[in-house]
Amino acid sequence: MSPDTTPNTTRPDTGMSDDVATAEARRIINEAARDLAQTPTAHRDTSPLPRYGDTPPVPQPGIPPMSQKATDVSRLMLTAGLSTVPPGLIAIGLLLASGQADPTVVGMICAAPAAVAVPVLAVARLLRRAKDALPDVHHHHYDGPVYQDQRNLHTSTRGVWAKTTNQQG
Repeated sequence: MSPDTTPNTTRPDTGMSDDVATAEARRIINEAARDLAQTPTAHRDTSPLPRYGDTPPVPQPGIPPMSQKATDVSRLMLTAGLSTVPPGLIAIGLLLASGQADPTVVGMICAAPAAVAVPVLAVARLLRRAKDALPDVHHHHYDGPVYQDQRNLHTSTRGVWAKTTNQQG
């Protein structure tokens, strides 16, 4: 029998001596270091290929090839076009809030992207309903002295959303 396959004759409860443990630790560390030394960590291609070939450049996907000045000008135009969006949206909101714009027309103008038209129509409907929910303003015109009797009025205000109830009595 080889030494690797012979059964262990030492008892499991007996520990190694310090010298044996140190030797075993050195053996394990040296074995690991030997494995690491054999594993390559970098590769350098030294083949004699030219850095630049004879093949003409091919246009890549994305922004087409143009001069730096043309690229700068086109990006400036895109930025200037995007900067007009917030004032336009504010103007639409003011027109809708004042009732001077027809929400259907605004929705049709913005219908190119449906993602803009649907919220515009929803906001217009919400504003129209909010305007209908406001109480009517009543003007009373009196000739002569006016007296309001508040002697028998009991006021109570309670709750998170305050509701004042005036009771006669």
